[in-house]
Amino acid sequence: QVQLVESGGGLVQPGGSLRLSCAASGSMFHIYTWAWHRQAPGKQRELVARISSSGSTVYADSVKGRFTISRDNAKRSVYLQMNSLKPEDTAVYYCHRWDTAYWGQGTQVTVSS
Repeated sequence: QVQLVESGGGLVQPGGSLRLSCAASGSMFHIYTWAWHRQAPGKQRELVARISSSGSTVYADSVKGRFTISRDNAKRSVYLQMNSLKPEDTAVYYCHRWDTAYWGQGTQVTVSS
């Protein structure tokens, strides 16, 4: 059974930064694509970014240029660096092992002045 533990969320002002972390249990972390999704109240969950086993990345247009997804296979962790945060980035952010039912518990990100 895969367990994902997220951290790094919080309250920040517009223009601020946060770094989210997701630590995964289990073996063969390195062969999977990992992703971050987010869901705001009353809105559909959406893909924010994903990173493949080779390190190639995909970003939502709304975060491109501001967010960076990365991974550390030795630490079995995936990260999301969020810069220049906007109020519309406010959501619960979830770590996800791509194309599986494995999700993190979610971490709240609130961007407000």
